[in-house]
Amino acid sequence: MTTTTTPSSPRSDDGAGRAAIAARTLRTDRWWFPPAIQATGLIAWVAYAVARTFMQADYWVEQYHYLTPFYSPCVSTGCIPDASHFGAFLPDWWFLPYAALSLPFLLLFRLTCYYYRKAYYRAFWLSPPACAVAEPHSKYTGETRFPLLGQNLHRYFFYAAVIISLINTYDAVLAFRTADGEFGLGLGNVIIVTNVVLLWLYTASCHSCRSIIGGKLNHFSQHPVRYKLWGWVSKLNGHHMLLAWITLGTLAITDFYIWGLASDWYSDPRLFN
Repeated sequence: MTTTTTPSSPRSDDGAGRAAIAARTLRTDRWWFPPAIQATGLIAWVAYAVARTFMQADYWVEQYHYLTPFYSPCVSTGCIPDASHFGAFLPDWWFLPYAALSLPFLLLFRLTCYYYRKAYYRAFWLSPPACAVAEPHSKYTGETRFPLLGQNLHRYFFYAAVIISLINTYDAVLAFRTADGEFGLGLGNVIIVTNVVLLWLYTASCHSCRSIIGGKLNHFSQHPVRYKLWGWVSKLNGHHMLLAWITLGTLAITDFYIWGLASDWYSDPRLFN
């Protein structure tokens, strides 16, 4: 009697469990282009954000009550008093951002975001650089060790992002009041409100938000309101990647516009007052 055995797939490293393919990839498309663009975009945005955050100037337009989101809430004793909507109590040190209460949480919210993880894992760590492309690392530990173990805190950073979005909304409402105390509407208001709306959409499209709304439910039929909200957030979640990049753009545009107004580079086109 002859026994036939099926040979197992050849492996280059039994520990890694990878197929024995000499080439780094058999893909013929420009697989390297998306991670290259992502790396360029993230580096450019971080460079701009850091420069503006530590500039500690040109963040407030007194005439129209415009406050850039990079300085909200402005809680340093070095802040312009009228821009300190929630008081000024942190010391005015050059290495401490004026919005030190919000920026660390916003940064951690984005760093632990499921989409951004994919983006910077591929763009900077090449883990992996693209689908069906071998990575240079000899082993894979996932998010089971420090500091990547902190990715599990994403839900809590989501809660902080919601609070900060409420503060940004408050700033946007105040921006409709001119220095004279009257209602005013200009291009700056349109830019600020657009940014706030998109930030809310990005926050609401978060995977944690979807889990919080629809999680731990055995019967959706018994929770029609949560089911409806879960369905809406699920649709929004499909655009999470797009909103992640759009909001980086609107944050920079909003900040740059207010920077220009505060520096008298141009004037704010007004519809009212």
